[in-house]
Amino acid sequence: MSKSIKLAVLGLGTVGTGVLNLLNDNLAELKRRSGHDITITHVGTRRHRDDIDPNICQESDLMAIVRNPNIDIVIEVIGGQTVAKEVILEAIKNGKHVVTANKALLAEHGNEIFALAEQYHVHVAYEAAVAGGIPIIKVMREALAANKIDWLAGIINGTGNFIMTEMRDKGRTFEDVLTEAQALGYAEADPTFDVAGIDAAHKLALLASIAFGIPLQFDKVYCEGITDITLQDVTYAQELGYRIKHLGIAARRYHDGQQKEYGIELRVHPTLIPEDKLLANVNGVKNAVLVNAHPLGATLYYGDGAGAGATASAVMADVMDLIRVLTVENHGHHVPHLAFIPEALSDTPVLPADQMQTGYYLRLQAKDNLGVLADVTRILSDFGINIDAILQKPAHKQGEVPVIILTLPVIESKMNDAIKKIEALDAITAKVVRIRLDELAS
Repeated sequence: MSKSIKLAVLGLGTVGTGVLNLLNDNLAELKRRSGHDITITHVGTRRHRDDIDPNICQESDLMAIVRNPNIDIVIEVIGGQTVAKEVILEAIKNGKHVVTANKALLAEHGNEIFALAEQYHVHVAYEAAVAGGIPIIKVMREALAANKIDWLAGIINGTGNFIMTEMRDKGRTFEDVLTEAQALGYAEADPTFDVAGIDAAHKLALLASIAFGIPLQFDKVYCEGITDITLQDVTYAQELGYRIKHLGIAARRYHDGQQKEYGIELRVHPTLIPEDKLLANVNGVKNAVLVNAHPLGATLYYGDGAGAGATASAVMADVMDLIRVLTVENHGHHVPHLAFIPEALSDTPVLPADQMQTGYYLRLQAKDNLGVLADVTRILSDFGINIDAILQKPAHKQGEVPVIILTLPVIESKMNDAIKKIEALDAITAKVVRIRLDELAS
């Protein structure tokens, strides 16, 4: 039996307008897929807009909208964490299902929000919070439900990926590309969340909880941005057969020779990837997430990670799922918010940063003296760090030489200690540049 589903959209920025446009363009298709009429009856906006359908009520009082008994689903796309949190909690208490694109809010307050939703028997859907139009949340919660996910790695911030791509392809500096990214609308006037890695860390916290069945723990994500990446390092990495990408990585760690995991790594940082790997060839503003699961193996999910169309697509996909819940007797059964039933979430600890394990790219600035390289390699050996490759460039700048060393994976604390020893050598004239390295699956 056909039912009329009434939606409220809170926020009429890029995403909110995109949702209205998508519904207007694809209304017939959405009705064919759902079997029900879908109508946006209210929008929350601070100023009246003449380009909105006059049949839609424009309202500045967001609380009045979420308390309206005639609204079935609330779509929150206002952003931020204060007002958005208040209206989402109020919507839940009023029995409304919620769709949100707010990764920062969920990463930092999702445990509270999801617990309240369980209490009131409603659902909070958030596909648009990670990787835009790529359906990575649905894939991990549903399509990979029979698998044990061992690790995932993602390019989950389009601004950072655009900057790294331009630096590599066109030999441009970070500052130059950032200015263009702002002009193109890829980066905000204050780009800190993007270039410092905070946006990617919010998204990684969500992906990791879904992958491993752990509570959201944004505060334990190691976060490093791309502001210190130089054109020099991009060039040297290419000479060694690598590309630098800004990645979010979540991985189970196991005791040697055992299946029992002892911790989980959550880290966001620039990463050297072999140039023939799939993630190394994701360019521009595109996003991609590589998931390694048992027994399926590695699978890659690629597409637009932002923009009105991509994000609206993810928002409306969540709406369609919630319509099915609303129109099944007793509201049917839903996939748990974090993929695992709440009482089964794991207490596996997130490892501190000094226990992370990766390979490393090290760039040293050294005096062109006999025996310097031998001293450096001895120090690395003393800490059990194995060298994979060495690149020594011609001497310049008063007899100084750049030396680039690639290492095999090692615990970060050992690398920290080794770098201190190396920097203490008289022949080392600058701080050691360190970029992590991962041999990711194809």
